[in-house]
Amino acid sequence: MFKVAGVSVRDGQMKVRWASDMTRVKVLVKTGHTDINLIDLPEAMDKGQAVTYLKTTDLYSKPEYREAIDAADAKYNGVGVEAKVVKPVKAEKPAKAAKPAAVKAKGTKVGPSLDAIRARAATAAGDTAPAAGEVSKEVSAKEAA
Repeated sequence: MFKVAGVSVRDGQMKVRWASDMTRVKVLVKTGHTDINLIDLPEAMDKGQAVTYLKTTDLYSKPEYREAIDAADAKYNGVGVEAKVVKPVKAEKPAKAAKPAAVKAKGTKVGPSLDAIRARAATAAGDTAPAAGEVSKEVSAKEAA
């Protein structure tokens, strides 16, 4: 429901504009509208009612506004235009066969053991320390003596 209606020009095209209040003028100016002429409606109206009301105002007496108001009247009230609208018939699409859902195996990825990580770290550092659980040949020899 709108409380304000009128006309404005943007990109050389005159159109009927709708608003809930007069602050709409600021937005129209910012977006490049010119020749803005909005009026307060006597009560909240839908677009069809507002166009019918605009036809009773001084705006309708100006030829440049009259054309825009008549175009809006034809659009929203169906005045001057045949109301018969033919929609093309769409052919129904055949139903698609349901595809079986893909089965994905769920498994847990086994990472390297802690011993393997320690061995890699020792190798990268140039250290030849045995991994946990391994007995060094040096230690074994010392214990034997």
